[in-house]
Amino acid sequence: MTTEAVSTGTRAQIPAPVQKDYYYWLRSFAAGGVAGCCAKSTIAPLDRVKILLQAQNPHYKHLGVFATLKAVPKKEGFLGLYKGNGAMMIRIFPYGAIQFMAFDNYKKFLNTHLGISGHIHRLMAGSMAGMTAVICTYPLDVIRARLAFQVTGEHRYTGIRNAFQTIYLKEGGISGFYCGLTPTIIGMAPYAGFSFFTFGTLKTLGLTHFPELLGKLSLDNPDVLVLKTHVNLMCGGVAGAIAQTISYPLDVARRRMQLGASLPDFDKCCSLTKTLKHVYTQYGVKKGLYRGLSLNYIRCIPSQAVAFTTYEFMKQIFHLN
Repeated sequence: MTTEAVSTGTRAQIPAPVQKDYYYWLRSFAAGGVAGCCAKSTIAPLDRVKILLQAQNPHYKHLGVFATLKAVPKKEGFLGLYKGNGAMMIRIFPYGAIQFMAFDNYKKFLNTHLGISGHIHRLMAGSMAGMTAVICTYPLDVIRARLAFQVTGEHRYTGIRNAFQTIYLKEGGISGFYCGLTPTIIGMAPYAGFSFFTFGTLKTLGLTHFPELLGKLSLDNPDVLVLKTHVNLMCGGVAGAIAQTISYPLDVARRRMQLGASLPDFDKCCSLTKTLKHVYTQYGVKKGLYRGLSLNYIRCIPSQAVAFTTYEFMKQIFHLN
């Protein structure tokens, strides 16, 4: 989710392009991975509750967001709020790393090879980066969803390895790990696109029109302005809220398809259109397609805020500006 840096002054000569070697990409990969892990660890309990509510878990489907947050520790202990988080960390490090790196490369490709620039190339590059990261890490997302949906005393899987083996043997081999991929990709396009677009636009506007108020000098490059930490957090939160609102129904469909045989009505969730139709017919808009949206607003603001802020900080630490 990197954005354009803003120079503090005009140079007399245009510097030669920097030769980006292997270590540059390694540092960039690490920065994205750390940012993703920090963001997801911050909101892990909210993620668990979101999955339970989205998929209508029989133990919690009659409860709201905050009631579920209270009920899970009572039924499963405090660590129950972090169930499935191990699989999430294994997935989110490469996911965040690939997404951040892909965004930079897609943005440059669109600009240099296709002549697309301005706000639209942020939207397009963000969408493409999000879809690339999803395809590369999707099996781990399925495993994480399955583990998070389990309730203590009714375990279908004993851990990450067992979940891999069970899905592979009982749900069609490799294809079992990609159930729900279509709505995920379709949902990720607007989510990642609008997330990158909104944050990048807010950052550019802020540093262009209010540099002294909103900006500060980068730690690794005194010629570059970056957003102040609290402004970075606010811009990231706004970007996440807008992106989640647009893509949420597809996220609900994705989760139900991922959970597959874990749901009693899994036979009605075998395709994107059937899943959306079933959820709408059975539960309606508010309690079905947008079930758990209030929680999503609560979780996406700190998640995106931490992701953007951490990545911007790691870029300075790793001298990527």
